[in-house]
Amino acid sequence: MSTAPMPPAAEVRTVERQGIDVIAESDRKGRPRGLFWPWFAANVSVLGLSYGSFVLGFGISLAQATIVSVVGVAFSFLLCGIVAIAGKRGSAPTMVLSRAAFGVRGNRLPSFLSWVLTVGWETALASLAVLATSTVFRELGWDDGVVTKLVALVVVAALVVGAGIAGFDVIMRLQTVITVVTAVLTVVYVVLAVPSIDLGALGALPSGSTQNVIGALVLVMTGFGLGWVNAAADYSRYLPRTSSTGGVVGWTTFGGALAPAVLVVVGVLLAGSSKTLDAAIGADPIGALTTILPVWFLIPFAVVAILGLVGGAVLDIYSSGLALLSAGVRIPRPVAAGVDGAFMVAGAVYVVFFAKDFISPFQAFLVTLGVPIAAWAGVFVADVLLRRRAYADTELDDVRGRYGDVRWSAIGLVVLGTALGWGLVTNTYGVPAWLNWQGYLLGPSGLGGREGAWAYANLGVLVALVVGFLGTLLTARGAVRRQEQAPIPTSSATGATGDRRESAA
Repeated sequence: MSTAPMPPAAEVRTVERQGIDVIAESDRKGRPRGLFWPWFAANVSVLGLSYGSFVLGFGISLAQATIVSVVGVAFSFLLCGIVAIAGKRGSAPTMVLSRAAFGVRGNRLPSFLSWVLTVGWETALASLAVLATSTVFRELGWDDGVVTKLVALVVVAALVVGAGIAGFDVIMRLQTVITVVTAVLTVVYVVLAVPSIDLGALGALPSGSTQNVIGALVLVMTGFGLGWVNAAADYSRYLPRTSSTGGVVGWTTFGGALAPAVLVVVGVLLAGSSKTLDAAIGADPIGALTTILPVWFLIPFAVVAILGLVGGAVLDIYSSGLALLSAGVRIPRPVAAGVDGAFMVAGAVYVVFFAKDFISPFQAFLVTLGVPIAAWAGVFVADVLLRRRAYADTELDDVRGRYGDVRWSAIGLVVLGTALGWGLVTNTYGVPAWLNWQGYLLGPSGLGGREGAWAYANLGVLVALVVGFLGTLLTARGAVRRQEQAPIPTSSATGATGDRRESAA
């Protein structure tokens, strides 16, 4: 596939000054197909291979794991594709456009949740990059101790924070390079790993229950598309508003889902073939993958692993900075990226040097934040689908404008979805232990309690998503129509009146 035309080098900003304000008409550029590069680069990480082990941890068969992986990845990134429509309609970050559904100040709650989620993800990815570097050094017979980890952390943090501070133009170019290098080396890894696949062992994997299949599906959804949905409009916002809506949805979904769908299935084949590899992934999801490689490929593997993880972390730190600003913190965007980088480094230090393993805090993180983010995603996706016109960008920060100050119905749906969702998930992984209160509705609802058959199905994520989505479709249609009936005034950002209807070309 070809990239979208890039602007001349002279137009590239060293540091993007653009914050959460609407992108000016003169700064919009590119075509929807250009969205393929940042989304593919952010998700081509070999971490996808480790998800094969996570999926099989639910006790399901090869066929079940394959279906769950493909469906979970594709559907979750389709949600990102729908949210990306808002970016080209409003030319503003995701968590600013979310104000149309929640109100200008009411949106501070989901903005804060979005900030926590993206900082958590960038911390997880940075930690994995450090752990992978240490493991590669050990396999080569080099020192893999504290000094190596500290140096690796400094290098990874410098790359991630530096790109986050530089901003959009630098990120788009960096992601294109990461895409090409990582994709090629990942293909080589898969070819080298094929001899490790044991068809006999895979065929002997027993089928899991419906509850187990649902649990694996939810894990894949929260680990991929739902982890990105709160940032999905941050990159489409630079597109001209005349861009194809179908193209925005399609290229975002395709770019995000292509690599993970393939990698998770390959990971299932590898983890299902070796119990030793399967067990090792829990402690070091990336580094464990080196145990089936020839020594000569360890350095290239380190490159592909670190670049893939950095690619994801870069998008996260850019979006987390925007989320922090949309939550009401008044600092320049580059400073916000620096603040988030400090949290990322602190979190990575804990995971790398103090946590007993990686998978326990990681799953606790996915389950706990997956519920409220799913509720928000349900509300916002439904709100996007209800709209037919561009946003009134001059009113997205006006509490007296058409979007209002606080829309309690939307906030109520998130609170309700979260309360129901946390009651239907379990978090007994032991890290952190204070989250073990979740699952309080599994008993009263007749699902067998925290030790029953539904304990690890994590239904709460799906329930939260449905509550937000259906609740918005039922309660917000009239409000959206009233918002869109009023003419959108001419603004310096759009350069034209905004009462035009959207083209689906």
